[in-house]
Amino acid sequence: MKNKILISIIALGLLCFGFYQKQELPEGFVYVRSVIPDLDVELKYCTAHNFVGDTIDGYKSNHLILTRAAAEKLKLVQDELQEQNLCLKVYDGYRPQRAVNHFGRWAKNLNDTVNKTEFYPDVKKQNLFKEEYIASRSGHSRGSTVDLTIIDGNTGEPLDMGSPYDFFGEQSWVEYDGITEIQKKNRQLLQQVMLRHNFRNYPKEWWHFTLRWEPFPKTYFDFEVE
Repeated sequence: MKNKILISIIALGLLCFGFYQKQELPEGFVYVRSVIPDLDVELKYCTAHNFVGDTIDGYKSNHLILTRAAAEKLKLVQDELQEQNLCLKVYDGYRPQRAVNHFGRWAKNLNDTVNKTEFYPDVKKQNLFKEEYIASRSGHSRGSTVDLTIIDGNTGEPLDMGSPYDFFGEQSWVEYDGITEIQKKNRQLLQQVMLRHNFRNYPKEWWHFTLRWEPFPKTYFDFEVE
C-alpha cells in the first residue's frame, strides 16, 4: 500500500512540474521553446479570453508548436529584437483543424455574442465569414503561421499597436491610419523585422504572419496542441 501511495505522489509531482514527455510531433514540427527557450508564449485559445469566450477545441496546453523552418526563422527575429532590448510575445502558432471547425460552429450561432463588445463591436456576427474574419480553413493549420507582438524586454509589457490582438475591425488593418504616430511606428517595426526574416503579413491583422516558402503549403493538420 505504501508503495502505491509513493508512486502516486511521484506521478503527481511529475505532472505538476511538467516532466511528462510531450507528444511526438509529426516530422518537420517542433515545440518552439526547444528552439527559442526564452520566448514569451500566451496561447489565447488555450484560455477563455478570446472572441469565442471559451477554451478552443484542440488546445490542451500552452505549448507553442510550429514547423521547424518557421521556428528557426522566428529565432532570428527574436535575436534581432533583443539587440534593442525587445522580445516577441506569441499568441498563436500551429492551430488544429478542429479548432478552426470550432470557430465555424461558433460563428453560425448568432445568439452567442458574449465577447462582442471587446472583440468585434462594429461587425455583425452574421458577417464574420463574409468579411473574412472567420474561414473554414486557416494557414495556422499548416504550421508556419504565427500571431504575435513585441514586448518591452524590461517590463514584459506589449508595445502599443493601436488595437488588441484578435480585434475584428479596420483598427487592426496594418495600414489603418486612425492611430497615433507611436502606434504606427510600433506596427512598422513589427512588420519590418518579420519581413526581413521571410515572414509575410496579412494586411487585415497586424499580428498575423506566414513563413514564405512554408514546408506544408497544402496540408492542414489536426493533431492537438498538448
